[in-house]
Amino acid sequence: MADKYNQGGQTVKQKILVVEDEKTLSKVLKFNFEREGFITEIAFTGEEALEKIEKDAPDLIVLDIMLPGIDGFEVCRRVRKNHDIPIIMLTAKGEDIDKVLGLELGADDYLTKPFNPRELLARVRAILRRSAHNNTDNIKKVIKLDTLRIDLLQRKVYLKNKQVDLTAKEFALLSFLASNPGQVFSREQLLEQVWGYNYYGDARTVDVHIRHLREKLELDPKNPEMILTVWGVGYKFREAR
Repeated sequence: MADKYNQGGQTVKQKILVVEDEKTLSKVLKFNFEREGFITEIAFTGEEALEKIEKDAPDLIVLDIMLPGIDGFEVCRRVRKNHDIPIIMLTAKGEDIDKVLGLELGADDYLTKPFNPRELLARVRAILRRSAHNNTDNIKKVIKLDTLRIDLLQRKVYLKNKQVDLTAKEFALLSFLASNPGQVFSREQLLEQVWGYNYYGDARTVDVHIRHLREKLELDPKNPEMILTVWGVGYKFREAR
């Protein structure tokens, strides 16, 4: 299914932006996505990608790291400043440092070349499904813990009445944990609930995002009081005292 609903309740096709300078691969991806019902656009450079993102607001971005001019990392960083658009990054290197850097910048998923187009399509669908669920199933309420306030409807977080800038995935992870205080979740469960898949994800993805949340929210990130580690199991959000 490659449809979504606009404000008038009408069904519209979801749009994917493929940012890839390898013309043969970009054409193959465009063909496969359009065959599955997605509107698909291509950008061959980082500069072109940023222009199309601002102009067309795609529902998801497939972003190659190695681009002429502005590389994929910088594109990801700039997108995350103003948008919650899901991003899947492509790399030919497959090195851990690339993956970690991409996650720190706010990428939602990674795929190493060469890859099976079916695998990419499966990840795209999983992320879009999770994104749609998060956008339509938010409960109109605010979660409070000490000086922390999470507005689930407005998707904003405040600490001591000052807004905290979080990436889309950091907010999703925090809101999920905070909506289930005291409940312990394994990394695999968090991947499934927040990222929307349980097979492709790397457990380190969760660890990176937890670390970033603690750095932004905890008085002492090394001795957290809100987002707690349950050794040998996973993480939980502290219950109100």
